[in-house]
Amino acid sequence: MNDFASTPELVLLPAVDVADGKAVRLTQGEAGTETSYGDPVDAAADFARQGAQWIHLVDLDAAFGRGSNASVMRKVIKQVKGVQVELSGGIRDDRSLEAALESGASRINLGTAALENPEWAADVINRYGEAIAVGLDVRGTTLAARGWTRDGGDLWTVLQRLEDAGCSRYVVTDVTKDGTLRGPNIELLREMTQRTPKPIVASGGVSSLDDIAALRELVPLGVEGAIVGKALYAGQFTLAEALDVAGH
Repeated sequence: MNDFASTPELVLLPAVDVADGKAVRLTQGEAGTETSYGDPVDAAADFARQGAQWIHLVDLDAAFGRGSNASVMRKVIKQVKGVQVELSGGIRDDRSLEAALESGASRINLGTAALENPEWAADVINRYGEAIAVGLDVRGTTLAARGWTRDGGDLWTVLQRLEDAGCSRYVVTDVTKDGTLRGPNIELLREMTQRTPKPIVASGGVSSLDDIAALRELVPLGVEGAIVGKALYAGQFTLAEALDVAGH
């Protein structure tokens, strides 16, 4: 790939995961592995200053069913006006979905609910279209549901169901890689692009600028963006450097 400059840009979504009001990172999505990184509003504002166009904002307490950081989420979204926010965590019924949409987020990421309640998910996808992405958290080709603690069925079966429902975008996380800085699962992403024409946002394992370059090479196949978390907090590279490699 010598003509790298001509590859379309990869959209980067720096992640702000919130637990107990603080910005944290987990290892392999497990409750109890949190490392705290301070105030989520500051973290998001810093990403905005460095040029983020999107932020991936997650309410971990809502995702694990142990509480809510709704007021913090709203503060973060207010703080980064002009930056689009993809909101995730615990959105599994009309009430939580409406609250999420009213918070000012540009896009809502459905997780567990899309697996556990397919009729509701199909209805929401039908009603809100582009504003809804579905998060597919994967171990091998088995989906992980409810904060990654349970199996949620076969990836390809569920993907077909979501395709039939008209889902507009997928956020694909390799749970075994997430928070480990071991590199993204390129093979899984390639296979996803062969099975859906819809844009895919990659998540999990990004550890270096080389990983971002490798993901950018998948853009012509259908990988639209990448969520970057732990590598930024661990200081492996800055968001500004990553955006440069991603083609911004």
